[in-house]
Amino acid sequence: MSKIELDKTDRKILAILQADGRASNQDVADQVSLSPSPCLRRIKRLEEAGVIRQYVALLDPGQIGLGLLAYVNVRLEKHNDGANAAGAKRTSSSPHADFATSVEAWPEVVACYAMTGEMDYLLRVHVEDMEHFSRFMMKTLLIHPSVADVKSSFALQRIKDTTALPLM
Repeated sequence: MSKIELDKTDRKILAILQADGRASNQDVADQVSLSPSPCLRRIKRLEEAGVIRQYVALLDPGQIGLGLLAYVNVRLEKHNDGANAAGAKRTSSSPHADFATSVEAWPEVVACYAMTGEMDYLLRVHVEDMEHFSRFMMKTLLIHPSVADVKSSFALQRIKDTTALPLM
């Protein structure tokens, strides 16, 4: 998908919708000094181009019993480009593909990024408490056949947490 050109009005519409995804078309149109029809056409164009990916309700993790936030760095076992020691091609998928597929099924993991550097992945994990985290680590993450090492850090205080992207 190619990058879409955004003018000042598009950026203003996006800023409004990032702040309030439930804003009515009329409210958005008023704030950007457009009539409702052209405003709606712009919003639809942004949605169809994939600039607006989705609309969601953002929940407070603490209010729903998920009071512990952990960041987990994961290093996978290294394999030699899909070939075994005898040089024969492997028939199974790669450790990275297997791990990525597994992560999709783990509800505690709300974000997973492939990383550069010493570790392969960074997971953002929301759990109830340390006991829940321990269960997730021992019964899910550490038993995954591709995982070689993990390093965990826990959030002590939320300083900034936004979903709004900078619109420059």
